[in-house]
Amino acid sequence: MSAVAQEQEPVPVRRGTLPLLLFASTLAVMAGSILAPVIQVIRGDLGVSGTAAGLIITTHSLSIAVTSPLVGWMIDRWGVRMPLAGGLVLYGLSGGVGMVVDSYPALIATRAVFGVGAAFVFSGTTVAMLNLYRGTARDRAMGLRGTATSAGGVLWPLLSGAVGGISWHLPFGIYLVGVPLGIATALMLPRTKPTGSAGTAGPGLGAWAMLRRYRLLLVWYALQFCASLLMYALVVFVPDRLSGFGVEDPLLVSLYTVGMSGAMSLIGLAYATLRARLAYGTLLRGSLVLLTAAFLVLAVAPNAPLLFLAPLLFGLGQGVFFPVSTVLIGEGVPEEVRGKATSLSGTATFAGQFASPLLIGPLIQATSPLTGFLLAAAVPALAAVLLMVTRTDTTEPDADADGGAPAPVPQTTTRTG
Repeated sequence: MSAVAQEQEPVPVRRGTLPLLLFASTLAVMAGSILAPVIQVIRGDLGVSGTAAGLIITTHSLSIAVTSPLVGWMIDRWGVRMPLAGGLVLYGLSGGVGMVVDSYPALIATRAVFGVGAAFVFSGTTVAMLNLYRGTARDRAMGLRGTATSAGGVLWPLLSGAVGGISWHLPFGIYLVGVPLGIATALMLPRTKPTGSAGTAGPGLGAWAMLRRYRLLLVWYALQFCASLLMYALVVFVPDRLSGFGVEDPLLVSLYTVGMSGAMSLIGLAYATLRARLAYGTLLRGSLVLLTAAFLVLAVAPNAPLLFLAPLLFGLGQGVFFPVSTVLIGEGVPEEVRGKATSLSGTATFAGQFASPLLIGPLIQATSPLTGFLLAAAVPALAAVLLMVTRTDTTEPDADADGGAPAPVPQTTTRTG
């Protein structure tokens, strides 16, 4: 994949900016996971069904998927600093209001607003890292982001469980950390604003026009949707497989999720080294092979110890896949429309999360766990094969919808395979 537009010169980055962005990146993964330890308590206290209780965790994902394109437009128009800062404050306040909410409809409404803030956090932190860092520094930042995100997936739920034993309202207070992070972001991030350049797509290029011009983006979005769908399927259905082996203790079951997060953290630390030695295309295909292997193990593992390989393999694959796909999307468009491109990545990712139980669950019910998991494994396997036989390198955007020649762009090439 190529960097299809000449990027602006790197701006000076203050010390502490990367830790700030890494910390803020963990807020996206904590958005739903932080409520998992207390969801059954909330269900009992509010007197709602299991499906209704599940919406408390997933409503924000749908909200992120729907509002991300608008978020991307705002980032492209005004730069990343203030949209990200405002989004973090909105995230903190709308999430924290759950501390005083006692009705189910009001809670769902706050979760929908909360999802808007989370959309700013997801797209804003991604665009900030892509814009502020170049080359090996970008690879390092993206690897650390994967490590921070997966570590947050372990630590935030543990903190929630610790305070949730006192009251199910207290975990919502953890979201308030977004407010000071938003203030720090407004103070620390550079005051930059995207500017169009001659011969390249500018801020006026709409999302549909961008997708028509840079059609390879659709490939990366489809892969992100599938990877996110499969990740949540693994989290949802591993406990069911374990129960078939007589493993139902919550602590033992949680070790499988922790194992996946741990593998993602380790591979994140090694990502920059891997990237220095391997092309993006090689890393992408390798990650898809690991995702395939994870679901094959999930389908055929004969006992609980061997089943532990499934989340480990998936964590390794996911730890490579998301930084690679994120950079391919960011480098595949001009900097001045990077917000739009990245926001649609959020739409694909969180739509996959929301759709996972709705698609994989009925598939398993209609067939069998073995058949369902084998069919799920076929998705990344097919994608890996198609990437092996399809040329994904490009040095220009596609021709526009009117059949004209693509806009001329500098020929700065980044290898994918």
